[in-house]
Amino acid sequence: MKVKTGNAYLLAAAVICLSVTAAGCSVKKEEEKTSIRIGVSLYRGDDTFINNIRAELEQCAKDFEQETGITVHMDIEEAKGSQYTQNDQVERFIALECDALCINPVDRTAASGVIDKAMAGNVPVVFFNRQPVEEDMNRWDELYYVAVSAKESAILQGNIVAERYREDPASLDTNGDGVVSYVLLEGESSHQDSLIRTEWSIRTLKDAGVPIERITGGIANWERSQASALMEQWLLEYPDTIELVICNNDDMALGAIDAMERAEVSGIQVVGIDGTTPGIAAVEQGKMMGTVSSDKERYAKAIFTIAADKALGRDVEADISLENGKYYNCPQHIVEKNKKS
Repeated sequence: MKVKTGNAYLLAAAVICLSVTAAGCSVKKEEEKTSIRIGVSLYRGDDTFINNIRAELEQCAKDFEQETGITVHMDIEEAKGSQYTQNDQVERFIALECDALCINPVDRTAASGVIDKAMAGNVPVVFFNRQPVEEDMNRWDELYYVAVSAKESAILQGNIVAERYREDPASLDTNGDGVVSYVLLEGESSHQDSLIRTEWSIRTLKDAGVPIERITGGIANWERSQASALMEQWLLEYPDTIELVICNNDDMALGAIDAMERAEVSGIQVVGIDGTTPGIAAVEQGKMMGTVSSDKERYAKAIFTIAADKALGRDVEADISLENGKYYNCPQHIVEKNKKS
């Protein structure tokens, strides 16, 4: 009797154990997500580079769905240059129970508002293109940043000009006075990339021994139309003087080219940064001397991978290498006519 009773207890215990195990498997299965929701807010929708990244992000989502069978709901909004609007968009994303946010900040110095809302809702954030200040990035472990190195962009841009000068000085020093006279088109004064690109592009040229002389410069806020207006004015103020136009991005370089074409001026070399689709087309057409391109597909994939991994509770660094556990810099290369390196 005692033996039978003991066996009965053992049998009951085994049944309970199996039930718990089965229940555990059932719970785990229920927790496995079949869909994720990602909220994306862009600082502005008419920025060519940002639009390139947007298109690649949408492609990343489609590829991910095909590869994993997990549905991706990606809500993309444009803040139209308003931080207030972007903050509202973040609130909406959180209310929609987004699993992760991808934010291209309107104002990098005002990212704390976005971070406050994300922390309150416990929603990870992947910032890109405009880096929040270090103090904000250090507030929470669920904050990430994806971009390209502005210093590297500028050095590569400077190298385009320096190499051309070494190969053919007369192509830049068109009046033969021994000096390359340039104008500079800069992005937003508050954008860290604008400041760094300006500093290191000029420093690279000087370090390479290119005899440069600044004529003038202006802030065109990354915009083609603003750059075109400035260049049109400079062509009138400094006729037959400008030999080189150094631009913080391709849109402004294209604006300078627009003004030159309207004024029927030729012989001025133009360099950009970003490697946008129209920028690369201008290089191939011989209108722009060169640009610096990041791998847009890789850039967007880094953003999406971090967001998707956080949404699914996966280890981000198992899929992508990060600096200090939260930063990713996308590789870049020079684009010149008949040469891509």
